[in-house]
Amino acid sequence: MNHEQIIEIARRLAEAEHSGTPCLPLRDDILAAAQGGDSIAAAYAVQQQNTERRLGRGERLVGRKIGLTSKVVQRQLGVDQPDFGMLFASMAVGDGEEIALSRVLQPKVEAEIALVLERDLVQERHTFADLISATAYALPAIEVVGSRIANWDIRLIDTVADNASSGLFVLGSRPVKLSQLDLAGCAMRMQNQGDIVSQGNGAACLGNPLNAAVWLADMMVKVGAPLKAGDVLMTGALGPMVAVQTGDAFVAEIEGLGAVRAAFAKE
Repeated sequence: MNHEQIIEIARRLAEAEHSGTPCLPLRDDILAAAQGGDSIAAAYAVQQQNTERRLGRGERLVGRKIGLTSKVVQRQLGVDQPDFGMLFASMAVGDGEEIALSRVLQPKVEAEIALVLERDLVQERHTFADLISATAYALPAIEVVGSRIANWDIRLIDTVADNASSGLFVLGSRPVKLSQLDLAGCAMRMQNQGDIVSQGNGAACLGNPLNAAVWLADMMVKVGAPLKAGDVLMTGALGPMVAVQTGDAFVAEIEGLGAVRAAFAKE
């Protein structure tokens, strides 16, 4: 793996975010940087460069997001597993807090279930029981995804390098114990100013959001960064993503969890 090329690709992503101007797709450069090796590992190395950059300037890591939990999207990108990205405190938005559209490049929203941990997850292989025991509570959530890559022209290694196309995340404020939820069967409906724009259920997320959470817990141990108590896990979309326009106001209702709102400034 060519470390200098990895650093340069990470710099291009950081500059796209700073300038507000998306960059060209990264996949050819990531393949070149992999030098015939694992291109996904090279993409995660790019992501890690920008994670370290953010930590170095004092940002606080508060959790992880899981992407590519839809089997349809996995088939589109030619993959058979999800990916992950980092969540920082600077990405958190309060329920209903107005969001400036300029905060995220090419924003889209999706409704998710967030899990908040009360115990570390350090086993090589985790079970549903491990995740249930380690979870303090669940919250309804809206992820504002974004892409630093022009026109969302992405493949798997593009989005992995780009922190799994992360942007912001909005958490609801009413915690609910997992014992009170049907994670696979819960219905989701998201409206924008009264119009239904996305629908789905828990099973849309790898059959059950806990499948995604188990995958993430195992993966983070594998890469040497186990999930810790207090971490927020954005488990993946329950329905189709929706593009954001100026002045949009999205309300996602998840059965058993209640509602969460993401409102975008009119100017």
